[in-house]
Amino acid sequence: MANQPDSGISSYRDLHVWQRAVELVEEIYKLSVLFPSDERFGLTSQIRRAAVSVPSNIAEGYGRRRKGQYMHHLDIANGSLTEVETQLIIAGRLGFIDKDQVQKAWSLLQETGKMLTGLIRSLDRIE
Repeated sequence: MANQPDSGISSYRDLHVWQRAVELVEEIYKLSVLFPSDERFGLTSQIRRAAVSVPSNIAEGYGRRRKGQYMHHLDIANGSLTEVETQLIIAGRLGFIDKDQVQKAWSLLQETGKMLTGLIRSLDRIE
């Protein structure tokens, strides 16, 4: 399904949305070390898992044979992305991070979301 001959994409690693999502994971890990140590099993763990889920589901969906399965995994990635967004907001409201610290992650989050939405829309058009 995902390996279309004329697309110039031979692996999920070629997808810009996957690359951006991996950058987001890196940024989330950098930010989450700023959280209090007693959050290690709470918000720190949760935001990291949600962030890792985004590129993981993009990759897993890409590896599926059917468009419906691909779309399902992209939907999961999108849900995980909104989870990360919510958790960043919560971390900010709890005073774990401030606006300056979260700026790069927020930017990557928004960019990844737009790219993911674009990929979903483009796949929706394929019969």
